[in-house]
Amino acid sequence: MAIYKLYTDEFSGWYLEMIKPAYQQPIDRQTYEATLAFFERLLKLLHPFMPFITEELWHELYTRKEGESIMTSALGISAYQNTDKSDILNNIEELKEIVSGVRNVRASKNIPQKEVLTLYFEGADTYEYAALLQKLANVTIATHSDSNANCAKFIVGTTEFAIPMDAFINVEEELKKLEADLAHQQGFLKGVMAKLGNERFVANAKPEIVELERKKKADAESRIASIEEAIKALKDER
Repeated sequence: MAIYKLYTDEFSGWYLEMIKPAYQQPIDRQTYEATLAFFERLLKLLHPFMPFITEELWHELYTRKEGESIMTSALGISAYQNTDKSDILNNIEELKEIVSGVRNVRASKNIPQKEVLTLYFEGADTYEYAALLQKLANVTIATHSDSNANCAKFIVGTTEFAIPMDAFINVEEELKKLEADLAHQQGFLKGVMAKLGNERFVANAKPEIVELERKKKADAESRIASIEEAIKALKDER
């Protein structure tokens, strides 16, 4: 399963996307040759589990001598055994989380991948993997500033990322959703208030039950305040 995920997730899903050249553009020789070498090592790892197809592909990668076989070839990983790659691995995992965060925003807001988004975060101007981030997520990046309130936000590690949403928000549709949510929360709060206003319930219920209802009341009031603030902000923009 580890080898399977190495192929499908890391190599195919991420690495090939990182190195893929622009439409109708050639790939540079160094990247091409390095990728073939990576793929050959992956074939060797997979060979004990899928011997026939890996043998076939191994022969297709390069010209082999008569009688050569992937079965008896060296794994070729000794050069990496004593090298600490933890920093690179951690940085790439962070990059993948940021890209996934942007993609989740696109999915939740129905924004096509072809639309270029602006991504704000602290340290954008010195971010080491800026080129990869812009390519994989189709964003332009900038240091976080006090941008408008209509931002989709997510956090990776301790860094907050914000994407302005003004250009992608249908104000009327958002207002309908918020007003429906407001009505639901107000109805919920009314039910909780009825319980807390019932002296018999407060006197006879267990203290933790009463406390739970009070927490529900506070949470509902907080949500209602947030929704009302969002509605006011959208109405001010119209």
